[in-house]
Formats: sequence, C-alpha cells, structure tokens
Amino acid sequence: MKNKLWAAIVAAGTLFYTGCGSNSGDAPTDTPTSGKVSISVDESFKPIIESQVSTFEGIYKRADVNAVYKPEGDVVKDMLNDSIRVIVLSRELTPEENAIIEQKKRIPRVTKIAIDAVAIIVNRNNPDSLLTLDELKTIFDGRTKSWKQLNENSKLKDITIVFDNNNSGTARYVKDSLTTNHKLPSNTFAAESHEALIDYVEKNENALGVIGVNWISDFDDSTVVGFQNRIKVVGISADPLPRTTESYYQPYQAYIAQGTYPLRRYIYIISTEGRAGLGTGFASYVAGDQGQRIILKSGLVPATMPVRVVGIQ
Repeated sequence: MKNKLWAAIVAAGTLFYTGCGSNSGDAPTDTPTSGKVSISVDESFKPIIESQVSTFEGIYKRADVNAVYKPEGDVVKDMLNDSIRVIVLSRELTPEENAIIEQKKRIPRVTKIAIDAVAIIVNRNNPDSLLTLDELKTIFDGRTKSWKQLNENSKLKDITIVFDNNNSGTARYVKDSLTTNHKLPSNTFAAESHEALIDYVEKNENALGVIGVNWISDFDDSTVVGFQNRIKVVGISADPLPRTTESYYQPYQAYIAQGTYPLRRYIYIISTEGRAGLGTGFASYVAGDQGQRIILKSGLVPATMPVRVVGIQ
C-alpha cells in the first residue's frame, strides 16, 4: 500500500515538473522511477548512499542509479561542467558556483537529507582519547605537533594527521571550521581512501585520523563493527575546561541530534535536472519516509523527520 501511495506522489510530481518545461529539446528517457541516471557523491557518504541506491532500485525495478564516489572537489566540478546533474555533498554551493550553473540556464534544487558528523579516530594504544575542541584546533593549525604537548606523561611522539583525501569534504570542513588560515600543517597527509585511513591509524600509534562518521556509525553493519574494533573514536568537549569525562561526547546519533557533539555537518542532494527525471525521483525518495528511515538506521540523523531521543538512567 505504501509503495502504491509513493508511486502516486511521484507521478503527481512528474506532471508538475513536466508542466514547467525542460531546458533540453531531447525527448526524456527517464522518469522519477525508471531509466538511468548517474550521480556524483562525496565518498564520505558512500555507505549510506549505497544503502539508499540498493533499496531504491529494489523497489523500482526499472531504475538504474549509477553512483560514482569521488572527493568533494571533484563532485562539484562534475556539476559545474554539466557532466552530472545530481550530486551529494556536505555543503551547499557557493554564490560563485551557483552563478556558473545559472549561466547554463539551470536552477540548482537543494534537498537536505541528513545531519552528519566528522569523527576523530586514534590508535587503540593511544591513551589520549579525550580532547577539547580548543586542543583539536591547536592540532589542526600546527601549534600542537606532539602528543606530549597534550599529555606530558604520554609515551607517544609527533602527531601524524591523516585524511581520506586532500580534496575531500572532511579536509575542507576541518580547514573551514578548525583552522585560522584555512591551511593544514605540514604533518598532514592523505591516505587516498577511507579503508586505507583506518588501516594507517590501526598500525600507527601516533596517528590522528579524520573520517566521516557514516563509516563507523551503523552498528548493524559487520564492516562498521570491524572498523570500530580496530581503532578508537575520540570524545570531544566544546568546554575549554571540562571538569569531568561526562563533558566529552563521541559522535553517537543522540549527541549529533542534540548538538552536543560539536563537529556536525549536513548532507545535501543538489539537482539541476530541468524536469522530474530519475535523479529527482531518487532525491525525493531519500528525503521521504523510507529514505529517512534508512538514514536513521545508519546512525545518522534524518533531516526531514522528527527524531525522539530517549534518556536512560
């Protein structure tokens, strides 16, 4: 019954968008629930988008959504050069990027689908798994270069900061939010993939990794549980002088929803389709009831449905 109702809603959307016209003279080859479409996705969100695509294609058998996972900078380039018209990333387009798209006679439509977070991970042998936001900022702007500067009793040496990719959304988030000059220190390098990042942190006691929480948040996923067993997730406090360990928060779903975990960000689907094509149908699905339930299950926070946080004493 729900599938029939969803199909009816999508069909209504198709009539609306078709009535608005299309920028292309070509006959449409896809609908909101059938055909083929390629979407470009920030690789930080690969686990959740893979789940969404798999479920969407399972419901709509004639739909083929080809998700290509890339660093954030490359995802934006795909939209600006008009090779891709549906993208998933952790920020909205800048005024300059919007202007480029509007010059092509297209209108970007933005759909917020989830509240995500950036997680800080360290080696399991690292005793310093609690950091304040101020301490984290000194690490990322280069003022703190060794673990001994944070804990004089530490037996660890110089900190090595590891990202998935220099052009990634997590690297951009850190530069925008946790550094003063939007530059990362010299002790930073890219592992080139999230799997390689986790491998590096697991094998190097001095490493501090930065990863999208989506890769470690779904405890029903055996791969995620395996990742969690190999590294340690850092608790972060926004209080510069926390008195107890209860002031530190890990990126659990409840803390992301409440805003007590400080390194939060949003996930957006941005579309420049001029009509209700398959990309529009997929975006509507992810923002709808079924798509938001998948986001909830993954450990992220849905953007378009209420979340109930239950406290247990």
